[in-house]
Amino acid sequence: MSEQYSATTWDHVRNPRNVGAMEDANVVVQAGDPTCGDTLLYFLKIEAGIVKDIKFLIKGCGAAIATSSIATEMVMGKSIDEVMMLTDLEIANALGGLPEEKMHCSNMAASALHAAIKQYQETVAGTVPPLGL
Repeated sequence: MSEQYSATTWDHVRNPRNVGAMEDANVVVQAGDPTCGDTLLYFLKIEAGIVKDIKFLIKGCGAAIATSSIATEMVMGKSIDEVMMLTDLEIANALGGLPEEKMHCSNMAASALHAAIKQYQETVAGTVPPLGL
């Protein structure tokens, strides 16, 4: 099993970055994969359309931990537009690749980040479209 993962993946599994909750987050989003039981919670602090801080909590396999961890590094300091362009393949490639059966982990991380940005745009940034009342 260990030969399926790169040294970068193993580093993020053993030493995940940006783990924990964030009290002053202005966006919190949860994602999960019901087929394998992984659950991911991202906390973001976005100011003026830039990711100023990001933390995560996860219950999942090593690939889920690694993808969630490296994704935090990839979006820190990025604009919300840049985060929305991040793909699951880019996350997997940043780890040196993932086995096909673990690609759902990078998809979960990317999808959660996209959902977080949408939540920010619809609530914090005040871009909710009018209800037509």
